[in-house]
Amino acid sequence: MLRPPRTLDCKRRQASRGSVTAETAAMLPALMVVLAAALWAVQAVGVQLECVDAARAAARAAARGEPLDQVSELARAATRPDAQVDIARDPETTKVQITVEVRPAWGPALPAVRVSASATADTEP
Repeated sequence: MLRPPRTLDCKRRQASRGSVTAETAAMLPALMVVLAAALWAVQAVGVQLECVDAARAAARAAARGEPLDQVSELARAATRPDAQVDIARDPETTKVQITVEVRPAWGPALPAVRVSASATADTEP
């Protein structure tokens, strides 16, 4: 029984041997962009959670009657120093809104993502 020569099969394998490396090299930049975007999203979600917690704590403090300057400093200490804190206190309710612009640490020239949270509490007499 005669077998066909293996040289043709061997040449085909050798010709396609470098294609996996080339495809990986071409795909690597796109993978890095996706990874960077995912890390930026995780950072934004973390800041969002900080803002929610800080807004709740600030709303409780403002509703108790603490000075608004101290409440603003409390909110900034819980989030970021550049956070924008808006406090509205009336006889019935107290509302605190915190807004922070998030930029990735690896790309400060990129546009910022605005993250905000608000909380409302009943004003104590």
